[in-house]
Amino acid sequence: MFNKVKICGVNTAKLKTLTETQKTDLLKKVKIGDKKAREDMINGNLKLVLSVLQSFTNRGENPDDLFQVGCIGLIKAVDNFDAERYDVRFSTYAVPMIIGELRRYLRDNNSVRVSRSLRDLAYKALQARERLSVSLSREPTIEEIAKEIESKREDVVNALTAIVEPISLYDPVYSDSGDPVYVLDQISDSVNTTDNWLNDIAISEAIKKLGEREKRILALRFFRGKTQTEVADEIGISQAQVSRLEKTAIDKIKKQIM
Repeated sequence: MFNKVKICGVNTAKLKTLTETQKTDLLKKVKIGDKKAREDMINGNLKLVLSVLQSFTNRGENPDDLFQVGCIGLIKAVDNFDAERYDVRFSTYAVPMIIGELRRYLRDNNSVRVSRSLRDLAYKALQARERLSVSLSREPTIEEIAKEIESKREDVVNALTAIVEPISLYDPVYSDSGDPVYVLDQISDSVNTTDNWLNDIAISEAIKKLGEREKRILALRFFRGKTQTEVADEIGISQAQVSRLEKTAIDKIKKQIM
């Protein structure tokens, strides 16, 4: 869809690419009102817009229209970015701005009907979020947004949920001179952490080193939920032996992962 050479009359094969140093220099000039630097900064980041558009394919929308909308987000990013306030690269700041502009456009053209009052509340919340993001230098909480627009938290949540179009966790967000970043990469998981995965792997490796009877006892006890007496009857030994073997196996595992 986006592989054609021209989009909105722009030859994508000839788009400029700026280095981080060039971006920094141009942004300093933009901040003092240099219109030529502003134009160069916008033109030098059009590939960033094209990259973000990849996550909005197969929506049935005209790519030229999406590109123009994405450029609006880019222009807003150029005009509002402050290197002294935001300790991030420009692309890191600009991508959410471009995505936000595209999502607003898609919401306005969504065939699913949302009540006018709910839509108005959602837009008020989104505007408040942008204002608070600038003043707080971080993403505001729902409570802060609700307080800003003098609405109930539940109403704000319902309004924002009603206008958000679901996306896949495997949708690419953007690619900035490297591997693409997916939605999944932006989500934190407090349960399935790297430490937990490593612990699981360590336990599995430790179990592999146990004897066959020890493995069977642990499997019957902890995976099939049998009592020590039931395990004893099934493998033909006493309950006392099962208890002793179980304790020995657990001690071996602990020593392996300590």
